[in-house]
Amino acid sequence: MSVIDTLRQRLPELPDATGWIAPALAGLSLLGISLMSFTTIDPGEVAVRINNVTGNQESITQPGLALRVPILHSIHVISAAPQTFTMRGDENGDALTVNRLTVRASDGSNFHFDEFSLVFQAKGDEAVLAVADSGIGDGYLQWMRPYARAILRDEFGRLSTIAVSDPSRYGEAGESSRQRLNELLGKHGVFVTQVVTPRPKFNDAYEAAIEQRNALGNELEVIRSNLEMAETERARTLSEVDQQQNKIIQERRAELETALSQATARQAQVKRQTDTYRIEKVAQGQANLSAAQARATELAGALDAKFRAKKAEIDAFRTQPVERVMERLGEALADVTVSIQPFASDATPTRIRLEQ
Repeated sequence: MSVIDTLRQRLPELPDATGWIAPALAGLSLLGISLMSFTTIDPGEVAVRINNVTGNQESITQPGLALRVPILHSIHVISAAPQTFTMRGDENGDALTVNRLTVRASDGSNFHFDEFSLVFQAKGDEAVLAVADSGIGDGYLQWMRPYARAILRDEFGRLSTIAVSDPSRYGEAGESSRQRLNELLGKHGVFVTQVVTPRPKFNDAYEAAIEQRNALGNELEVIRSNLEMAETERARTLSEVDQQQNKIIQERRAELETALSQATARQAQVKRQTDTYRIEKVAQGQANLSAAQARATELAGALDAKFRAKKAEIDAFRTQPVERVMERLGEALADVTVSIQPFASDATPTRIRLEQ
């Protein structure tokens, strides 16, 4: 018995119900096919649409409805949200949780991290690689376990115990590990966004040494802080001293400028006095010179007259007789005494020398 006959028996009051059942079934079938033709992609998810006939694969990164033709297309949705791969404890858990990371340093000592985390996610534009290499669903998560531990041990194992206890050094090792992981995981459509690097743990003796070094480091920071404060205080003191010295210099400069102006005024006054004295002395000298010249002229005239008188007297004396000359000579020699002591080696001297 067909479905229509069954409905006709159950609905005797609706003998003509078969007129709308067929369209309703067709509509339901069309609605079901329509719903099967769309796949919802939520935020934080990407999808890969595969053409089952040609084998072509296409990544879909925009959230919303993705169209697929039933039988012709297949759509696989994977999570592209950030996820955390953690290494902690002594036993492995799920795909994202494994036992803690232990590393052998370059100097032969061992250290470990209580909890080491890697933040990673699938590349939205390379979801095809993630599905092709890892399969549908969360298969790409399995790539973290074989790569993470090996590369982290390799990078951190390059450091010595002293170097790895320095936060700046093991931070560099974490970054280099992230770059190497991305080189390998990028081929599978996965990339690491962050490496959370905690402080490594050592044996008790070395931990005590680290604590002591940290204490000394804190003391060193205190000393540096004190030095900075001392430098600041020194700069402030120098600034105050400079201000005081500048004030003293300004005051001394003002005093010197005042003294200079006073000295300049005195110099001008002395110069005026000197000029006045020079003018007076020059005028007095000119007057004295004029008087001396007049006196010299007068004396020259008097001497000339006297010379002429003496000359006339001499001329007159030349014309006088010998007796008058001898008389005048006697008058001139009146007060002269002549002492003559004869001395001769012979009895008949021929010359007598008179000494006064």
